[in-house]
Amino acid sequence: MSPQEIGALLGERLQQEIPPQLAEQLATYLQLLLLWNSKTNLSAIRAPEDIVVRHFGESLECAQAIPAAARTLLDYGSGAGFPGALCALVRPDVRVTLAEAQGKKAAFLRELCRSLPLAARVHAGRVEELDALAAFDVVTLRAVDRMGEACGVASSRLNAGGRLLAMTTAEGAAGLAGLLPELRWEPPTPMRISRNGVLACGQAL
Repeated sequence: MSPQEIGALLGERLQQEIPPQLAEQLATYLQLLLLWNSKTNLSAIRAPEDIVVRHFGESLECAQAIPAAARTLLDYGSGAGFPGALCALVRPDVRVTLAEAQGKKAAFLRELCRSLPLAARVHAGRVEELDALAAFDVVTLRAVDRMGEACGVASSRLNAGGRLLAMTTAEGAAGLAGLLPELRWEPPTPMRISRNGVLACGQAL
């Protein structure tokens, strides 16, 4: 897909204008993802239009929820970079760490950072293996295994007042609020580009 096609599709679905520079970067991202996906399983979604809508669109919605004052972000289980790489693209003022334990996916993230280029750090390992003192203003999670357990680990990495942004379902959001009462949970926000998805936001007290 061309940058113009990507910008038009996302603009229509998100009901907002996509800057031409961002559309160019997303076109490069898409080409690289399709190339790697032909050799290794980075994403089960393979149709370019579906990647743009599901992966790029949902990630951009998550990026819009990053507080203006945030300066650091951890993307837990980044996979092929969703939503962390998109957060880094639209918020270059935020220092983003993409944490991914699977070697092939971490290698893709490093190549992505070189190709765009993207000012983000790739942590090729588990979040638990980060420096014990490493804490962040925002932690994002999307499509991770054992979401409740992962959010528990993620919440321990939040600075005071930091925000946990989990892309899940309404049922999943209710479960997280029950599992992590130490966070102040806002009502989940329905995602415009996702049929059943919501963005659950919990704030560290």
